[in-house]
Amino acid sequence: MSWKNFFTKEKKESLDKGLEKTKSSFFQKLSRSVAGKSKVDEEVLDNLEEVLVTSDVGVETTLKIIERIEERVAKDKYIGTAELNNVLKEEIAVLLQENNSGDDAVTIEIPEVEGPYVIMVVGVNGVGKTTTIGKLAHQLKQEGKKVVLGASDTFRAAAVNQLTIWAERVGVPIVQQGMGADPASVAFDTCQSAKASGADVVIIDTAGRLHNKVNLMNELTKIKSVMNKVIPGAPHEVLLILDGSTGQNAIEQARQFTKATEVSSLALTKLDGTAKGGVVIGISDQFKIPVKYIGVGEGMADLQVFNRHEFVDSLFS
Repeated sequence: MSWKNFFTKEKKESLDKGLEKTKSSFFQKLSRSVAGKSKVDEEVLDNLEEVLVTSDVGVETTLKIIERIEERVAKDKYIGTAELNNVLKEEIAVLLQENNSGDDAVTIEIPEVEGPYVIMVVGVNGVGKTTTIGKLAHQLKQEGKKVVLGASDTFRAAAVNQLTIWAERVGVPIVQQGMGADPASVAFDTCQSAKASGADVVIIDTAGRLHNKVNLMNELTKIKSVMNKVIPGAPHEVLLILDGSTGQNAIEQARQFTKATEVSSLALTKLDGTAKGGVVIGISDQFKIPVKYIGVGEGMADLQVFNRHEFVDSLFS
């Protein structure tokens, strides 16, 4: 059975709606860029380049896409502007495939490991980190997984409180020692508790400060080290949360965090409230780190597993 059979109508509608602003803005710009033209020529390509850059795809990725379209135009001799939409759709889909982003998964997949699977969540304050953790915990619980949360963002009382509220809402246990506690100590206790209770997944929240990369790096390294003592191989995944609505700023945050720690997957939030959804393409291409989840609404089910087929389809349909 193909991936299409699993992607529900509700999920597709949610994705379509979530990408509406991006799609509307993109196609308005695109239609203006080809107005009065029937053939894809140098001027159309220059205009298309501007459309992609101003849609937050990013300069490097845009140049890559333009280069590929130029090659197709040269090979096919004639590509009409009416076909540009499909050509663009195909090239973006191929690019996402090459970058290993959004494979055919449509549900959260947790690999088999010894002991609980540990996800360490990183990202600056305000990107929707806590909300994403809550939604992720909810969906994993819906799939029958036993989840434990760890409140290792101990620098802000609000962070601990928010995570506690989400744990109660979702109905999963949380390990917390309050504001000011040692983040590594909380992570250690969370892993011990999860292991003892036979949990399937541990999700650890961490502090969202970027102003001092050395401190951040040291702290994340320490958290990783203590978790690994309890659960060999932990953390199995380092998930970076980025706010899609910040566009190019999200790319800069990704650059900073990938320097500070080994990020293995990405989640892009708040795509429903922005026209900057093109940033998903740029981030996937520039960092070669799989985009695993996208946030396309406020609801518990609006954190979706990123599926490149459906994403590109919603963006271009």
